[in-house]
Amino acid sequence: MLTAEAHVETERPSRYLAQLCRHVDNIYNAERELRHRRHSHATGGGQERPGLPVHVEWSETRGTVTFGEGKITMQTSPGALTLRAEAADEEALRRIQDLVAGLLGRFGRRDHLTVCWQRPRMNTGRPADAG
Repeated sequence: MLTAEAHVETERPSRYLAQLCRHVDNIYNAERELRHRRHSHATGGGQERPGLPVHVEWSETRGTVTFGEGKITMQTSPGALTLRAEAADEEALRRIQDLVAGLLGRFGRRDHLTVCWQRPRMNTGRPADAG
């Protein structure tokens, strides 16, 4: 599983966590309802869009959005929102990162929120003090 992390400084991390989760949940539920209606009323049925969230849950301090192709986890701390994106391949990871960064950039425009993704350093398996 590929991962990327971002640390977004903000005085309102809980607000942005909830706003992001609510927004994605609303989009998914609307898309699911539209697909259901299309499938029920069309002869060919609707085609599923890959990567749609299948599960969204959140509290004031933690949130998780699980997509068909990966997930994003969020955690608040005083003055920051920490994000962790996970996906099976580079393209899926990029899509998740772009989605989250775009939404937070739009929601946090007045607060000048910026999301800078970092890939975690790979553990080489060598002892720290070899030698």
